[in-house]
Amino acid sequence: MNRRDFIKALTVGGLSLSMSELAPARGEDAPQVAITMDDFNWGDTVRMTAEERNRALLSALREHSRLKIALFVAGKYVDNEKGKRLLRDWDRAGHIIANHSYSHLYYNSARTSFDTYSQDILRGEAVLKDFEHFKKLYRFPFLKEGNTLEKRDKLRAFLKERGYKIGHVTIDASDWYVDDRMQKRLKAERAADLSPYRDYYLKHIWERATFYDGLSRKVLGRSVRHTLLVHYNLLNALFLGDLLRMFESKGWRVIDAGRAFEDPVFASAPNIMPAGESIIWALAKETGRFDELLRYPGEDGDYEKEQMDRLGL
Repeated sequence: MNRRDFIKALTVGGLSLSMSELAPARGEDAPQVAITMDDFNWGDTVRMTAEERNRALLSALREHSRLKIALFVAGKYVDNEKGKRLLRDWDRAGHIIANHSYSHLYYNSARTSFDTYSQDILRGEAVLKDFEHFKKLYRFPFLKEGNTLEKRDKLRAFLKERGYKIGHVTIDASDWYVDDRMQKRLKAERAADLSPYRDYYLKHIWERATFYDGLSRKVLGRSVRHTLLVHYNLLNALFLGDLLRMFESKGWRVIDAGRAFEDPVFASAPNIMPAGESIIWALAKETGRFDELLRYPGEDGDYEKEQMDRLGL
């Protein structure tokens, strides 16, 4: 991407950065990013079995300086022998195993009560707690943390009492949507060329990374240690290695997830309603000074649909 396209991408993302902020950072000043991966939905896909996808993802991380990520697992996917067996590969490799609830409920729904949701978190923990690298990090499905003050605050207190920290996302994105469209193409055309999906994916992640890093600098005066949200899907089984190389080619440092979660930003508890989204988005919303930069929800497939339609993807 040339400099003109890069600036255009940032404008599309709703964030205007100065020329000094656009300059690639190197060394100690370089932005840092960790990979965090959600769900662990291991069902077979058109091009890969569950075992092949597991091996591909782990291989990409192993080949990249044995990088360690945080895997936020929805318990329903591993409450069976095959799911546990696949997850043990990650545990043996030393990756963080974290709680993403059991049923992947939407907490902002009026139909989802605190009692139902909190018990679902404990049910997820029961499935994961015996893995050696299980850590009490919790990530809200859909990044939704409550649609009322009562639900938000009761859940925050519940998690704190049980020793959990929230595994916030700083860089949110819609890789799940790109994956969904790619898999639909593969079902219709098994031999389809997937390079356009790879290129779109990398461009999309780079746009969102530069947006959230720029927002971090504006809101906090610094670049945080970022946590990028991606999903356990075919798209990443195919292109995670490309994603890691992209960040490094742009001057970013790819770090272990455990190191990223040491950043003080992850102790923040933004006072916004509805609660959730990227922690950077939420902190910007809390100030009341950046509303013109913030769409709601922060990320969604609908934002990518028009461009992907236009590209024939």
